[in-house]
Amino acid sequence: MAYSLMIHGGAGAIRAPERFSGSLKHIVEAGADMLASGAGALDAVARCVSMLEDDPLYNAGCGAVLNADGAAYCDASIMDGRDLSAGAVAGVRGPRNPVLLARLVMEKTPHVFMVGAGAERLGREHGLVFENEAYFATPERLAQLARAKARHETSLDHAATAHGKLGTVGAVARDQAGNLAAATSTGGLVNQMSGRVGDSPVIGAGVYADNASCAISCTGVGEQFLRTALARTAAFFVESQGMDAEAAAREAVAYLVRRVDGSGGLIVVDRNGRCGAARSTPGLLMASARDGRITVGDAGPPAA
Repeated sequence: MAYSLMIHGGAGAIRAPERFSGSLKHIVEAGADMLASGAGALDAVARCVSMLEDDPLYNAGCGAVLNADGAAYCDASIMDGRDLSAGAVAGVRGPRNPVLLARLVMEKTPHVFMVGAGAERLGREHGLVFENEAYFATPERLAQLARAKARHETSLDHAATAHGKLGTVGAVARDQAGNLAAATSTGGLVNQMSGRVGDSPVIGAGVYADNASCAISCTGVGEQFLRTALARTAAFFVESQGMDAEAAAREAVAYLVRRVDGSGGLIVVDRNGRCGAARSTPGLLMASARDGRITVGDAGPPAA
């Protein structure tokens, strides 16, 4: 059977998108090589999101945005479409790859969602790599926080007034066995209140995967995606309305805009391996691979 993979690096007012093309291409090729060799969708999305977290171009892991206290607190999630297994973490500080900590929650505990010190302890007990604060607080992020504080604002990293690196990251995949998986990771909002959590670690809002429908990863204003349960909404369009990935993505974003004037986008791989993406923002950083064909580019015009 065919395999399909999509990754994203955030939606918003994309400045110089060519800066990201090489990184996106390298990462999607790595995931595609895994799937072509018979790897499972879960391993592929975990690997791709880990690579996105390791690249300071994106707001996840190394180079995550800083909150009002000047600290990087990360959120991540992962979901297996075979049996709806899922793991998520929020407000964690130190793990090099928060998505791998989310996978530990899924595979090593009876829980789905863990936060803060308890989640960090789980990671240390299982030998997860941790970094010091300097690894996350890059000079560009420190300058970005100073600008936000001077304007007395909390903003998306990819908002029109923001500078530097762009938003939430994610990956969705269908492997050669027909199984689906999805993962999402973020540092949140620039200058956000300590303790704030967005949609990225919330199953059904920022991530979802079900072999009966599709795999989805979202990016945008987390509060809006939480209020619309957007990832699950998109899956409903595939499972119950018979839409393909592209139609479901566009309809989900149209719903986001119609109901809450939402800002963001999402990527979708459906149960038949078809790929789709949509956005309400000016741009969406993304790349895809389907049976060896690599595409790096945007998601077409914004959804109405």
